This record gives sequence, structure tokens and C-alpha cells, in this order.
Amino acid sequence: MAKRKKIKELKLHPITSYIIMIAVIILLSAILSLFKISASYDSINLNTNELEQTMKTVKNMLSYDGVKAMISNASSNFVSLTTVSTLIITLIGISVAEETGLIQTFMKKRLTKINPKIITFLLILIAVFSSIVNEVGYAVLIPLGALLFLFNGRNPLAGIAAAFAGVAFGYSISFFVGSTDMSLIPYTQSAAKLIDETFYVKMTSNLFIMIFSSIIISIVGTIITEKYVVKKMGRYISKTKDDLDKTKEIEYLDLQYEEQKKLKEEESEKKGIKYATIAAAIVGLVFVYMIIPGLPLSGALLDTSEKAYAYQLFGTNSYLEAGFTYMFSLFMMITGIAYGIGAKSIKSDKELMEKLRTKLSDLGIILVMVFFASQCIAIFKETNLGIIIVAFLTNLLKALPLSGIILVIAAMILISLANLFVPSTIAKWEIISPVLVPVMMQLNMSPQFAQFIFRAAESMSNGITPLLAYFVVYIGYLNIYNKEEKKVYGIRDGIKIMMPYCIALSITWIAIVVLWYLIGLPLGPSVFPTL
Repeated sequence: MAKRKKIKELKLHPITSYIIMIAVIILLSAILSLFKISASYDSINLNTNELEQTMKTVKNMLSYDGVKAMISNASSNFVSLTTVSTLIITLIGISVAEETGLIQTFMKKRLTKINPKIITFLLILIAVFSSIVNEVGYAVLIPLGALLFLFNGRNPLAGIAAAFAGVAFGYSISFFVGSTDMSLIPYTQSAAKLIDETFYVKMTSNLFIMIFSSIIISIVGTIITEKYVVKKMGRYISKTKDDLDKTKEIEYLDLQYEEQKKLKEEESEKKGIKYATIAAAIVGLVFVYMIIPGLPLSGALLDTSEKAYAYQLFGTNSYLEAGFTYMFSLFMMITGIAYGIGAKSIKSDKELMEKLRTKLSDLGIILVMVFFASQCIAIFKETNLGIIIVAFLTNLLKALPLSGIILVIAAMILISLANLFVPSTIAKWEIISPVLVPVMMQLNMSPQFAQFIFRAAESMSNGITPLLAYFVVYIGYLNIYNKEEKKVYGIRDGIKIMMPYCIALSITWIAIVVLWYLIGLPLGPSVFPTL
């Protein structure tokens, strides 16, 4: 038998991949527009609670208007993408805390004695919980996940994967009511009123099942990380300056000097931690005071135009949500500088700025990636291809003669497919809710259950779509911490790493939803899967 020649796998840089995707999208829009491909769907007017039919046609990006839109909007597409600002703001704060030594010392003092699997679980659990403030978890936890693993002697690539998977596949659930609830409930309630004009959806409608799901998703994510991802990534060998210093000290065999130096460092670290703790307490109290209503000069981060406190915190115009990234970065900067002063790890502002310059040097390539990713996402959105696909899948769901568990599973699969092309939660629910909610109500399933089905289903595919704005940040960090000079982590590599999470967590999500329905457990206080 003739030996088969191994075909060399094509490895593309992420930037090249996004450029190719842009070219394919433009060409596809030109071809489909010739055939006048379109789709219509019903959306709900939240003011009148009436259905309004919308028709979307594929827009030709090679047309005069299409070319003009691509060129004239290139800058705004990049600048308006929240990924850019949240990434830069977050990195500044984390870099200050890292370069002053705060993060290293904290992890050495507090985390090295904890079982690594518990640390992984806590990282994923916090990542899942982070969606209470929309997408802030992507910007904050991906770099922290890398450092958490790195300073515990583990491969930071596994930490990046775990953090991204936790946020992406556990998106829109948490232990408390959050911004996602504020966004979904108006559409869920309006859709329910198409069947029952008196129906009311409470903010806590999905609370119980969200708490349970957060824990289960974190456990399964931890198993995938430890049993597959950590082993696949292998050992991480990094010759840092500290490593080289230790090597030299061992070569000199100056054990007495080593011991004195260690004691001095521990004393400095102890003083630094004391300063950082005081700073953290002060900053933390100030931030807490800013979300307490009714006290003198308090509530600066609340939207006081809203009556309900939950809406003041997480509503559409929430100052807390808009400023959370900056608050986190400010917290890290102040505590980091306080540690640096106490531990004397920074001698002057110039030294700190030089350290920051070096640390943030890797940001350049990520920004270039984000630029091309932003163009790809914006151009795809401009073509209307995503909305047309969502509308088609929604109309298919409406046409299928299904009921019971089969309908639930089919709905989850179709919604997860739709999410690949339109990651925006509101854009999808606006189209899907007027169909899914009434259909399920007519089959004696509650609107709140339909809402949770949607939340679970979009989480099933969040981590494997390059059209998710933060997917490029995940890819960027994989390349920053990649130590194999000849290897570049591309889009396909990033998806490949996420596939075990996607498969295992999709099965988990479907199992949670189906079992909850069969057993009839409450979704929230006095709310059940059936009416």
C-alpha cells in the first residue's frame, strides 16, 4: 500500500485570517445580493407591545454605498468597539500591580498553598459570575487567568483558556440578577403579552436555576481544564530575570547571602502587603459608598432616573456598568503603587513608567488584531447576513411541528447556531422572543423558561465564534504568552482549544434545561418551567 503523503497544515496568523474573512464576506454579499436573498421577521415594539414586521435584504458591499461605508466607517468601527477601551484600561491597572510585585507576592502568600484544581474552579466560577456586569469578564479575567497560572508554576495558556471559556460558555448567568436580566426581561414580557396581556416577568425569574447552573458549569469547566487543556498545553518554561538570578545564586553557593536576602525580601513584601491592604480597604469603601443610595454625596454610580435598585445598578444607563472597567483598573493601580511604596519595589515614577512601557509593548499586535477584527465584525453586520440567518432559523423553529422536550432541544440547537453569526444578546432575543415565547406558552411552558432556554443556548456557542468581539483578545493573549517561536495561535487554533469546552458544556446546558423541565423545579421564586 502506497504511503500517504502528509499534507502540511496551513497555519495563518489571526490578522491574515480576519483579512481573508473580510474578503469572503464582501464577495458573498455581492453574490447573494444578485439573487436578492432576504428574510422577514417580527419584532416587538416595547412601547406599544405590538408586532412590527421587518424585511432585511443582503447588502452588496461591492456596490457604491457598500464601498463608501467600508472606507468611511473604518475608523469609527475600530474606535467604537468597546473591546479596545476596556482592554487598554484593564491592562494599565493589571500591569501596574504586576510590575510593582503586588500580584506575584499576593499569589505567593495566599494561593500557592491552595490545590491548583480549586484555583481553576474559582477562576471559572468568577468568570461565569462576571457576566453580571455584561462583558467586563473578558477584559479583566483573561489576563488575570494567565498570571494566576503563571505565578503558580502552571502554563498561562491554560489559564487564558479557562478564563475565556468561563466567561463565554457561562455567559448571562450568575448568582444574582444582573445586566442581562435588565436587557432580556422587557422583550420577554412584551412577547408574553401577545398571549396574556396581564403577564408579568419578575427580575428574579431565573435566579434559582442560574445559581445551580453557575456551579455545575464551573465544575464541568474545571474538569475539562484539568483533564484536557492543562495536559494539552504542556509545561511552560520561562527564563525570567528572577529565574536567572536564582540560577546564579545557586552557582555561587552563597547560602548565607541567599538566606539574608530572602528574609529582607519577606520583610519588604510584608510591609508592601500592609500598605496595599490599607489602600484596597479605602478604595473599596469609596466604591461601595458610590452604589449606596440615600446617603450624603452617595450613589454616584447609580442611575437615579430608575426606581428599582437593580435597574439603578444594571439598567441601560447604569454608571456602574459603564465605569466598572475603569474602577477595577483604578483599584489595581492604587493598590499596586501602595505595595510598591511599602515594599520599595519602585524607586521613582520614571522607573514605574519604564516598566509599564516594557510591559505594554505587546499591546501593539493585539490592537492590530482588534482593528481587523472590528472591520470584519462591522462589515458582516452591514451586510445583514447575520440577521437574515437568525430570522431564517427563527422562522424554521416556528414552522417545525415540535413540542415538549424535542422542542426545547431543537430551540437550543437553533439558537446556538444563530449565536455563531449574531453574538449580540439583544439583537437575537428581539427576533427570537416574539416566536419562542408565544409558541412555548401555547404548549404550557412559561415565558421565564423560554428566556432561560435562550440564555443557556447562546452560551453553548459563545466561545467558538470569531465574530465575538472579545474572541480576538483571547487569541491575542495566547500569542503573547506563547513561547514557541515557530508557532502562532490562529483563529482555528483558538477554536480547537475551545471545542472540548463547547462539546462538554453544551451537553451540560441541555441536560440542565431538560432535567429542570422534567422534574419541574422552580426557576426562581414562585416561577416554574410550566404555566
